[in-house]
Amino acid sequence: MKNTIFKGVATAIITPTNENGVDYAKFEKLIEWQIAEGVNAIVVCGTTGEGSTLTDDEHKGAIKFVVDQVNGRIPVIAGTGSNDTAYAIELTKYSCEVGADAMLVVSPYYNKATQNGLIQSFTAIADASTKPIIMYNVPSRTGCNILPKTAAKLAEHPNIVAIKEASGNISQIAELAALTRGKLDIYSGNDDQIVPVMSLGGIGVISVLSNVMPAETVKICDDFFAGRIAESADRQLEMLPLINALFSEVNPIPVKAAMAAMGYCDNYLRLPLTVMEKEHENVLLDCMRKMGINV
Repeated sequence: MKNTIFKGVATAIITPTNENGVDYAKFEKLIEWQIAEGVNAIVVCGTTGEGSTLTDDEHKGAIKFVVDQVNGRIPVIAGTGSNDTAYAIELTKYSCEVGADAMLVVSPYYNKATQNGLIQSFTAIADASTKPIIMYNVPSRTGCNILPKTAAKLAEHPNIVAIKEASGNISQIAELAALTRGKLDIYSGNDDQIVPVMSLGGIGVISVLSNVMPAETVKICDDFFAGRIAESADRQLEMLPLINALFSEVNPIPVKAAMAAMGYCDNYLRLPLTVMEKEHENVLLDCMRKMGINV
């Protein structure tokens, strides 16, 4: 197996923003809480971090801020993917220079790619990187599915070490695990599939849920790794109503509402994203209260 970036939970962290830009005071508070709660890594400027609507300066500034604030305590993974491979390479080079530990690179969206195009694009990014790459497969958002044989081919590259699998297709993930055993770390990209993915050899999750309940999400993984499979599964199922509420509208709309209610950000998003509809927000906040969260 190649070097593992992290095992357990990486929070796909929100980016606290307001009408003036990134709110670094709230960002610092959030990062410190996440580390204190025991998360194993932080992903900055991923989908949940609204990387696609940050300006170039904000995107780079957020990555550098998180790297500097974390200061080596846990790995920092920078979201550097784009539908423009050249821009993904630019962001990747920058993130390597400022000290990110790894990159999360989503498959090209909108213009999409053939499987051969995916191989060439990820290879070009990995060639330009001095740090390891986690591929991110989320076809519901990108319209582009990294097939298991493609991922297995890309796993031959020394810098491509892992994949965040958010296809939701357990059969596909099983095929991926069979083809890449010992060559590619697999992380669940869906909070409702943490235990199923780990049962197929996955080593953790890149999580939205852990923004809201970091220690409890870590416990799902810790129980599993310690052989307490039933306890891990029970905890996952107990949290399912909250997980569903966090995805009742497109991510990161609900998690921004949740984190605002907890005081870690303003409930502020940039178009085309809008604040959560009140009906859905009421359900989300009720789920949070039932889980013991003070909102």
